[in-house]
Amino acid sequence: MNALTNTSPRDQEDLILNKCVAVSLGRLDKAADAQEANVFRVASLVLQSTYPNHATKLAKVATVYFDSHPGELVQSAQVIRNRWVVSLPRLRDMLSSKFKYGVHA
Repeated sequence: MNALTNTSPRDQEDLILNKCVAVSLGRLDKAADAQEANVFRVASLVLQSTYPNHATKLAKVATVYFDSHPGELVQSAQVIRNRWVVSLPRLRDMLSSKFKYGVHA
């Protein structure tokens, strides 16, 4: 994801959202880097109550990454501070919208 530093923040957000959707649908089975793995983990947390199956798939992909790279796991608040996602409510709402309206990666 870091390769897109020349793209707009909105484009970067859409990319990570689409990757979250792809993971949750089983179309992507690994995180490319720590940023993706941390976002997948946080996405799994915010989706757990409304989309438990999607959340489980996101959590599994994140866990596989962190099993190999344990030092790269950061707290949820750090994901926000790093600006990998705008906010937890926005992450939840944007992903929920993609699932609800069928906009899938």
